[in-house]
Amino acid sequence: MERTGTSRSCPSRATPTGSRAVHGRSPSGEASVQLVTRDATAPDDSVISVHVGAGVDEAYAEAERRGYEIVYPLAEEAWGVRRFFVRAPDGNVINMVSHSDE
Repeated sequence: MERTGTSRSCPSRATPTGSRAVHGRSPSGEASVQLVTRDATAPDDSVISVHVGAGVDEAYAEAERRGYEIVYPLAEEAWGVRRFFVRAPDGNVINMVSHSDE
């Protein structure tokens, strides 16, 4: 995974106001990861963001089916993302996200 930058806001990948993000993308471009801190719009900070593209609704349904704790329900955010937060079995909070430009 190559590191693509650190910024308070990212023009290609919007983040909530006041948050800080580090973005990474695999050499093939098929996988990307975003680490965000200080997300004032969420009840808990996530340890990682996973971009699932158009599959965010399916990921949400699968998390519910498996009985995972939904920390923040599926929502369309003002800055152009559709996301939800889920607590992984190890207790970490994961932001599952789709960007409107995908």
